[in-house]
Amino acid sequence: MNQIKIDIDRRTSLDRNIFGGFAEHLGRCIYGGMYEPDSPFADENGFRTDVINALCRLQMPIMRYPGGNFVSGYRWMDGVGPQSERKARVDLAWNAVEPNEFGTNEFITWARKLNTEPYFVVNAGDGDMREARDWVEYCNGTVDSALVRLRRQHGYEEPHRVKYWGIGNEVDGHWQIGYKTPYEYARTYLEFAKVMKWVDPSIKMIASIGSDWKEQWIERTQLLFEQASKHLDYISIHWYVGNRHNDFADYMANSELIEHRLSAFEGLIDAMRLQYDIKRPISLAVDEWNVWYRTHPSYGNELNGLEEKYNLEDALMIGIQLNAFIRHAASVKMANLAQIVNVIAPIFTNKDGLFLQTIFFPFELYSQTAGSESVDVFWQGATFSTAEHSGLRLLDVSATLDEARRTLSVYVVNRSQDDALETTISLTSGAFAGPVRAAVINGPDIKSENNFANPNVVGTRESELTAKDSTKFTYSFEPHSVTALVFAL
Repeated sequence: MNQIKIDIDRRTSLDRNIFGGFAEHLGRCIYGGMYEPDSPFADENGFRTDVINALCRLQMPIMRYPGGNFVSGYRWMDGVGPQSERKARVDLAWNAVEPNEFGTNEFITWARKLNTEPYFVVNAGDGDMREARDWVEYCNGTVDSALVRLRRQHGYEEPHRVKYWGIGNEVDGHWQIGYKTPYEYARTYLEFAKVMKWVDPSIKMIASIGSDWKEQWIERTQLLFEQASKHLDYISIHWYVGNRHNDFADYMANSELIEHRLSAFEGLIDAMRLQYDIKRPISLAVDEWNVWYRTHPSYGNELNGLEEKYNLEDALMIGIQLNAFIRHAASVKMANLAQIVNVIAPIFTNKDGLFLQTIFFPFELYSQTAGSESVDVFWQGATFSTAEHSGLRLLDVSATLDEARRTLSVYVVNRSQDDALETTISLTSGAFAGPVRAAVINGPDIKSENNFANPNVVGTRESELTAKDSTKFTYSFEPHSVTALVFAL
């Protein structure tokens, strides 16, 4: 029998920013996705309302913008003011032409409609600190300066109050415009952060550390703490996973790599805080994460707008990654699904409408049901093995608590292709009370996918069950499924 034991007395605060998103000027994410003035779905601002309505279901509290690789060659001034006067620019990151019809103020307006907090990344590639600090002043300034007057002239009397600012994107990657050595980035971060904080001391700063996991990320972290620790609020890391060898078990075992990376960075941050006597917390931001391999150029694929088509096994991998963020809630305080529409995204559009990709459903389920605290889980039972791993648990588990509503949400990914796994869930304290909401994401097989012709092959089914025992509940998790059990306590 598989067992899951929940220790409600061992808990830590869960930051809702782990359910964040990311929008980049790339392919059809902005143009043809978020923004399409000629679409019958467009509102008075040119924003696609069908996309906004779908994104509202994901309840993303924060949205990273405008990149991504794009930002390392971006001039924010090109994207403000009358659209007829804006300059089109060649985008070297994605071999495209950026018309700059959608920029700072359009994004802020869009984000407010979505009720999401904007998180801007500044150009630390071919940009400079003056450009970065000017962007903060334009967005957040209140004094009667030229940049504040310019924002007001553009129709925005009140400051945008952008709270989160990242300095550079994937600066450790040699593919990046303006790649920087560990020492170069530490110095760049310090000087950028100084002037940006001088403009607005209330902003939160995010440092770019790890995306090319072959690079010297330990040295990068150490130099950053050594030179700029007083300006650090978050350490940013990126990863993408995939199944390019078409080996389901090996794909599911990516949970171990994710766990290893998060644990390693937790220890690294703790060591740096101890060495430099830093009393305040410095958190992890996994501000790009997703499944991405079918359209990844590193694997010899055509870019094709990065319009990845997802299947059920990818939805399981989304659940596995969200489980990891919940279990590591003490350190992971932000995570941003990359991206939100058309480009490696849960939502896919055409001129006639949209459909929801398989990965939409686990994100929606977790975001809508997660409580404010992560609770400790212990589980054991059936296992599987791969060429690199043995004895991996078929179930991947996390749990959250909503104290105000007195509900416990238990999230389980069953990584067995064939077997339903009967499992006993027990509490170390407290008691189950009343009905149990069961939400299951599944499809006919692991390669099942949604598309315009068949948009509902994979989705979420819900039912209501009864907990007959106040301290134990038995449930059979379907093969190749993501399940949330929401208990009244």
